[in-house]
Amino acid sequence: MTESSPSSPHSPPKPQGPPHDAPPSDGDSGLEIDSNPTTDYQDEFASDTTSLNSMITSYRYENGRRYHAYKEGAYWGPNDEEQNEQLEIAHHMFTLLLNNKLFLAPIGDHIRRALDVGTGTGIWAIDFAEDNPLTEIIGTDLSPIQPGFVPPNLRFEIDDATETWVYPENHFDLVHVRSMYGAVADWPAFYQNALKTLQPGGWIDQLEMSIQFRSDDNTVTDDHVLALWSRLFIATGEQFGKTFQIAERAKGYMEEAGFENVTERRFKLPIGPWSKDKKLKKLGMWNLVHCESGIEGWAMALLTRVMGWTYDDVQALLAEMRKGLRDPNIHAYFYVVGVYGRKPQN
Repeated sequence: MTESSPSSPHSPPKPQGPPHDAPPSDGDSGLEIDSNPTTDYQDEFASDTTSLNSMITSYRYENGRRYHAYKEGAYWGPNDEEQNEQLEIAHHMFTLLLNNKLFLAPIGDHIRRALDVGTGTGIWAIDFAEDNPLTEIIGTDLSPIQPGFVPPNLRFEIDDATETWVYPENHFDLVHVRSMYGAVADWPAFYQNALKTLQPGGWIDQLEMSIQFRSDDNTVTDDHVLALWSRLFIATGEQFGKTFQIAERAKGYMEEAGFENVTERRFKLPIGPWSKDKKLKKLGMWNLVHCESGIEGWAMALLTRVMGWTYDDVQALLAEMRKGLRDPNIHAYFYVVGVYGRKPQN
């Protein structure tokens, strides 16, 4: 908000108001002063605040899992301890994949303000805040599942990133996005919001998993449960109206939004320790744990709410998935895709 400029010496004289004894006009009614301005307002404010806090933290419980209450149903993933552990595993896995880097964009060290969209447990934002103590960081999410004790340059906010962003234009040096597949209905609008709130020359950095299981030796056949899973969730996302294929589409969307120097990097992430490469073998072991800890949360709400499956139907699919994931003769992997782009200087 800008302050009004003071009058200059050359400003025209201000028109004089009505005489003191003249009655006020319709558009110039005096403001009455409340002799007791706090009591009713404080009670109403406390009531509204309590209702808002209750709405945010009164979680939805369904099929043995806990889900967010704010904007209920907007996101399909649970926010309980089991799924939060999966998010922590994913953070460790991604950091290892990127050689201990937290982002890929060549932004440099002078980052004054950063935004972490869909922060989840806040673990990326916490690590970033510790590495960049002079940077002001905001992490946003639908669920208040972040820890209370965080670095002083970091704060968390409850916000829906699929709506119009409330941040000033030309404000952030970095917008970070990770694992938002299936969470956004209008990605072009999302990238327009990011572009608007970034400083000229600022960067957006996004890391997403493809849900398409693959193999280079054809051990993942078209009728294998991993291939069936991929097709099922691609179809479910399209029916839900929030694509699970943002890893494949992010680069094009960023370019269409107006970002420049948009760069895509693809990493093969094995499932299981089948790779000869020592780093990929370690990543594969982590990814197997990651998938096994995450698949129920990834599947339960989507398949029961969107596709009409029963709880038992989902559990039967999960049992088959666990067998497929653990099979040492299946040399499966999926792509992790990093995409980053810069807001033009002009």
